[in-house]
Amino acid sequence: MDVSELESIEMDLLVQAMQKRHGYDFSQYAPASLKRRAHLLANQLECKSLTGLTERMLHEPELLSRLLEGLTVPMSDMFRDPAMFRALRDQVFPLLASYPHINIWQAGCAHGQEVYSLAILLEEAGLYERTQIFATDLSDRALQRASDGIYPAQEAQQWSRNYQAAGGKRSLADYCSAGYKLLKLNQRLRRNVTFAVHNLATDGVFCEAHLILCRNVLIYFSNSLQNRALSLFRDSLVRAGFLCLGVRENMDLSPVAQAFVPFIDPERIYRLASHLDDLVE
Repeated sequence: MDVSELESIEMDLLVQAMQKRHGYDFSQYAPASLKRRAHLLANQLECKSLTGLTERMLHEPELLSRLLEGLTVPMSDMFRDPAMFRALRDQVFPLLASYPHINIWQAGCAHGQEVYSLAILLEEAGLYERTQIFATDLSDRALQRASDGIYPAQEAQQWSRNYQAAGGKRSLADYCSAGYKLLKLNQRLRRNVTFAVHNLATDGVFCEAHLILCRNVLIYFSNSLQNRALSLFRDSLVRAGFLCLGVRENMDLSPVAQAFVPFIDPERIYRLASHLDDLVE
C-alpha cells in the first residue's frame, strides 16, 4: 500500500471519528481541500500523522473548537470584494428598503469581518435600525472572535481602501478604535447581530431571510453538499429574496439553479425566481 492510499484511509477514519464523537459531518467536503487543512492542523498540534490527529480528537474533547476552526478555514476581510458590497448598497438595499423589517443571514461568517461590513453600510443607508443580522458558523471559536470584533491593526489600511471602494460615506476610523496594535469595532455595530452555531452540512433552515450571504464557503464543499446548502438558502428566502455567493462560486451546474435568476452577475448576486415573472426579461 503506497503513502497516498494510507493517507486516504487515515482521512476517512478522521472524518468518521469526527461524526461519531462530536456529530460533525465532513464527509461531503471537497476531499483535497479537507486533506490539506487536516495535515496543516496535524502539524500545528504536533501530531506525527492524521491518525495521531484522530487520536487526540477522540481523547481530548477540549480540542474540538480548535479542530473545527482548522478544518473549516474561517477567513474573511472587511468589505472583501468591494464591488459586491457596492452593488448591495446601490442596487439591493434600495429594494430591501420597501420592507418594514429586514432579516439578513450571513452563513459561514468566520471571524465576522463581513458582518460588521454589512452593519456599517446598512447604517449609512438608514436601514440598520430595522434590520436583524443572523451570523452563523460551524465553529464556536470563530463565532467568539466574531462577537469580540477585535482584529489586527495591520489590516486597517487595506480595509479602509475596501470601504471607500464599496461606497462608504465616512471614514472607517469612525467605526473602530485602535490600541495595542489591534482594532476594535464599535459595539454599536453589534446591536442588531445574533451570532449562532449552524452547520450547513447537517442543520435545517435557520431563519426566514430577505438577503443571504454565503461567500467563499461553497468552494470547499462537494457538489452534493453545495446542492444541500443552496437548497437551504432557497427554502430560507422570502419571495424575491437575494442570495450572494463568492466571486469564485456559482450555481450554474446545480439543480437548484432554476430557482434563481442572476441579479448582478459579475458579483454573484442572485434573486429567488419563484413567482418573479416580472423580473425575467
